Amino acid sequence: MRLYNTLTRREEDFAPSQGRTVRMYTCGLTVYARGHIGNFRTFVATDVLRRALKHQGFEMRHVMNFTDVDDRTILESQKAGVPLREYTSRFIEAYLEDAVALGLEPVEENPRATDDENIAAMGETIKALERNGHTYASDGSIYFKISTLPDYGKLAHLDHTGIKSGARVDSDKYEKEDARDFVLWKATKADEPTWDPGIGPGRPGWHIECSAMALRLLGEPPIDIHAGGVDLIFPHHENEIAQSEGATGQQFSRFWVHVEHLMIEDEDQGTEKMSKSLGNVFNLADIVERGFRPSALRYLYLGTHYRKQLKFSWTAMGQAEEALKRITDFLARVDALPAAAERAADATAESTPSEAIAGKLAQASSAFAAHIADDLNTAAGLGVLFDLVRALNTAIDTGELGAADAPAVRAAFETFDKVLGVLALRRVEDERPPVPIDEIERLIEARKAARLARNFAEADRIRKDLDARGILLEDTGSATRWKRK
Repeated sequence: MRLYNTLTRREEDFAPSQGRTVRMYTCGLTVYARGHIGNFRTFVATDVLRRALKHQGFEMRHVMNFTDVDDRTILESQKAGVPLREYTSRFIEAYLEDAVALGLEPVEENPRATDDENIAAMGETIKALERNGHTYASDGSIYFKISTLPDYGKLAHLDHTGIKSGARVDSDKYEKEDARDFVLWKATKADEPTWDPGIGPGRPGWHIECSAMALRLLGEPPIDIHAGGVDLIFPHHENEIAQSEGATGQQFSRFWVHVEHLMIEDEDQGTEKMSKSLGNVFNLADIVERGFRPSALRYLYLGTHYRKQLKFSWTAMGQAEEALKRITDFLARVDALPAAAERAADATAESTPSEAIAGKLAQASSAFAAHIADDLNTAAGLGVLFDLVRALNTAIDTGELGAADAPAVRAAFETFDKVLGVLALRRVEDERPPVPIDEIERLIEARKAARLARNFAEADRIRKDLDARGILLEDTGSATRWKRK
């Protein structure tokens, strides 16, 4: 696999440094509010990276944290009048629900910054920085002195001529033009939570949290991959490098993978970033409320390369839903081939695809794998799927593809989905329809009886009622199938 490395600004061949295990860290959600669809673009992209690496035969040791103490979480918990840990827990729970709904695989570790072992690790990292001459104290806070690290700025390509020596910045977020000595440990304030891991009372700065958790949970540096959104390149990831390499004297991460912004496309306003002031910040609940399924959002994410800006609109969501339906409708057509259902149910049945169909499947599988190995090009991979669907639909029409080919076709799409994770998600959704399955089947029988009695008004009423509740009926000869909208 080749991955684009932000550190070197080029694609490089990837393999883990320790055997077959990939040690990977993803900067997770800052849990002051529910995660929005921009956050989840990053999380789905890193989920696909994880799946692709596993598909290539690697083991994963993947850490994704929750930032549950920083300037914003403290401010919002104070506004709500709720203790910090209790306040952030509600958004961690919401994230975990949304992650399941979007088909994210569970990672090996989901640490919280405020866990005791992580606070202790931050203290030890800061002590190491002090021993190595990278820190100074001022007014009870501890700062990283960036002039002590000659290659500071190598990730974000900072212009050192603009850096003001000795100037400090206490905010968690700031611009490249404001690069200063940054805070590692903030002095205690009366209205803020406080800890003392042996470096004096206070609380962690944002950047030290991820350095300490990555080093504690992933072992000796360098780790293999550090991932996150492009907005984290500076200052967060730049400062993580400074802290980790200043403390250990070793490279922190070999690869840095960054996911581009999700932009909101509005017919009147054009393309813009999500902003509360503009009223265009959407989370997964908003997507579902508009009648879309989480699988359609996941498909939308997959349709744009992770290093390109993704333009989100409700029109694009509709197009993603239709595209996903074309794939699932094709697979339903394969399953409905004469004798295919019986053969699928019989695990002992043998079937060999025709040479022509086997050739199409092999060619598509090879092309798909090549695109995924080329810096995780899911958009091109989906193009391969659609070319294959088109060719195989034609093969069904001409009789070239029959029941004997169905298992091989299904197996090929299952292999694609080990990386994409969207077809399995759609199946899970189908298994939990908005109307109970026994009620759907009862209404299908009632509609069938109404049609036999030539009571077409009642039959139509049942169909429309189910349609309004999210269930589509499809009449195929003497049988009626149902599916979710």
